[in-house]
Amino acid sequence: MATTAADVLVDTLIDWGVDTIFGIPGDGINGIIESLRQKKDEIRFIQVRHEEAAAFMACAYAKYTGRLGVCLATSGPGGIHLLNGLYDAKLDGQPVLAITGLQFHDLLHTYTQQDVELDKLFMDVCVYNSRIMGPTHVENVTELACRTALAYRGVAHITMSVDMQSQSVSSGKRSKRNLPNHVSDLMAESAHVPAEDQLARAAAILNEGRKIVVLAGRGALHARDEVIAVAERLGAPIAKPLLGKGVVPDEHPLTTGGTGLLGTRPSQEALEDCDTLLIIGSSFPYIEYYPKPGQAQCVQIELDPKRVSLRYPVDAALVGDSARVLQLLLPRLDYHQDRSFLETAQSGMQDWRELMSERGTRTDTPMKPQVVAHELNKLLSDDAILATDSGTITSWIARHVDIRGNMMFSCSGNLATMACGLPYANAAAVAYPGRQVVAFVGDGGLTMLCCELATAVKYNLDVKIIVIKNNTLGQIKWEQMVFLGNPEYACELQPVDFNTIARGFGFQAFTIEDPQQCGAILQQALATPGPVLIEAVVDPHEPPMPPKVDAKQAAKFAQSLASGTPNASKIALTVASNTVREII
Repeated sequence: MATTAADVLVDTLIDWGVDTIFGIPGDGINGIIESLRQKKDEIRFIQVRHEEAAAFMACAYAKYTGRLGVCLATSGPGGIHLLNGLYDAKLDGQPVLAITGLQFHDLLHTYTQQDVELDKLFMDVCVYNSRIMGPTHVENVTELACRTALAYRGVAHITMSVDMQSQSVSSGKRSKRNLPNHVSDLMAESAHVPAEDQLARAAAILNEGRKIVVLAGRGALHARDEVIAVAERLGAPIAKPLLGKGVVPDEHPLTTGGTGLLGTRPSQEALEDCDTLLIIGSSFPYIEYYPKPGQAQCVQIELDPKRVSLRYPVDAALVGDSARVLQLLLPRLDYHQDRSFLETAQSGMQDWRELMSERGTRTDTPMKPQVVAHELNKLLSDDAILATDSGTITSWIARHVDIRGNMMFSCSGNLATMACGLPYANAAAVAYPGRQVVAFVGDGGLTMLCCELATAVKYNLDVKIIVIKNNTLGQIKWEQMVFLGNPEYACELQPVDFNTIARGFGFQAFTIEDPQQCGAILQQALATPGPVLIEAVVDPHEPPMPPKVDAKQAAKFAQSLASGTPNASKIALTVASNTVREII
């Protein structure tokens, strides 16, 4: 039975089905930590080495499981460190609860140690945000925090003074209107179905369309069968924003793969040529990759009404759950006999896959980063869980690793933060022991939170960390050159011996430098039990080529080379070689 305010907090979390919390102990949360110790058989505490990683792990836990992710940090700096991972959850629409401590309630606002009002600091990131005012306030607030995070798919935050955490429940004076047990852990679900007139309007638009593209994002991850059925009936290629990579298997004949800067040429060309667009569960942020406004009629299926028509003018809005809406829409759709638009996209996709295979099997040295992703793709199980970081490595995973079977994939989508890949993989291994878990990360991102290698070892997580080592902040380097026409500046990284570091943490470690040995070494590494790091040394001058290079980008790139970019001749030679390979 709960005896302290912290006990009430922990018991309420257990009632809501929370079985895992990520965080670091601290003197601002001592009462909560003690309650977690007493309930360790019912709820596990995963100790991380940096609070930012705790928030990333909570976000990834929510992404991979569909459940509430929870992180815990102490007062002041501990809570502050959570923010980057919490913004990752906010921008990707994941239910996460952050719990933080405050200093003694009667010393707040007196410049005491760690006197940071975290509830005020967290105002922008949260859908629910509350400071607990006493032991009788805990249950109400915790119930509402869990409910709101799940219902609104966002971040909830609870903060409580350290002295209050250990206060006896019996000592708390309940107000006369705060009746005991007036809240519950029942989660109400709405029907999530659109209005009849919008369904009819959407069906009419889609039936009239002749060149239809389906854009299926993270909100359609649970609706694979429905997305495929609708696309088949419409004769529509399925393009996938990065967070929607798992919606449809990459080898399915209806998909043209990714879209945007990391996407495929067939997806971009389909979006450029379409007359009708069906957006399912996506608010893909890069407006320049959508059809030009006015070019296409648009139907959008979206659970959150405020996200309707964010990126493209919508002609019919179907507010509701993707799977349920598609089930209602499908019987109203005509089978499109003309498959020419789809067949053009399929032909383009065949050419694209041949190009990706050619790039992924090159034997040049230094080794091309695509080779590592290409070889990894052959070795992944059909239920593997993949995490990647932000940078050029995202391009290689997006284009060279195929989703199949029950594989899951995620990354930091809309925040696009570095350093998330390793914590994501650790969270996946915590949630799904026994499944293959692989993080594909860059040397820039890994050095930011390499301390989390210790977390993997502490809990003997069966994670495989592949670090693409090119000693540069590659994505920034190419953005400086291609989008701005500036010489590369401040992007070169001090080389790091990741194998030595990994072994120091207790990892098994491997190095790949020879492309012809890449597959064999990866196979050995993936078969090695426990935490393993693979350092892949690659060509720093290999560009993450966009699906189509326009004249403006080419001019900016030429300007950059002429303006004093280091290694200009090597970069030009690499890019010229890639361009020739595309043409022939």
